[in-house]
Amino acid sequence: MMMSDNTKDRAARSSKKRGSISSLSNHEFWRKEIHGHTKDSTSTVSYMDEPSQRDDVSRLTVQMENTYHLGPPKHFPVVIVNHILKDVLTSYLQVEEYEPELCRQMTKTISEVIKAQVKDLMIPRYKLIVIVHIGQLNRQSILIGSRCLWDPKNDTFSSYIFRNSSLFALANVYAVYLE
Repeated sequence: MMMSDNTKDRAARSSKKRGSISSLSNHEFWRKEIHGHTKDSTSTVSYMDEPSQRDDVSRLTVQMENTYHLGPPKHFPVVIVNHILKDVLTSYLQVEEYEPELCRQMTKTISEVIKAQVKDLMIPRYKLIVIVHIGQLNRQSILIGSRCLWDPKNDTFSSYIFRNSSLFALANVYAVYLE
């Protein structure tokens, strides 16, 4: 019976862990294998050592402090986000006329651009929700409202309204702190 390298490695590791000693060395085993004398098993002597002080020290566990934060280390910069909203809405919609299909695509594009620019500010642990409304400006009134359940100390929003001759746009960025 031949021992593979993996079996030898496994046996060596287990002898280190459990303290087993084989009665045959590798050379004796191979000599008997080469001459045709095979043995089905090898005898081992197991022993158990008393734990030393060094082993007790290595088994001590370190108590770690909790890593959660009770509040944001840096608050959401509403003023900077207001400037981002103003710049993006003005650059995308300054010369646009209201067309339903174009405005539908523009709401998606503008909201993605705003979200990417706000994420570039690297504000940790805030979930961002960006909503953009674009509508026709034609002597009508509209009321857009939103409701959320949030913590007024940590959660906030930023909003900007844009108007040109044919359309209006409302962009909201909600920043909800995740604990």
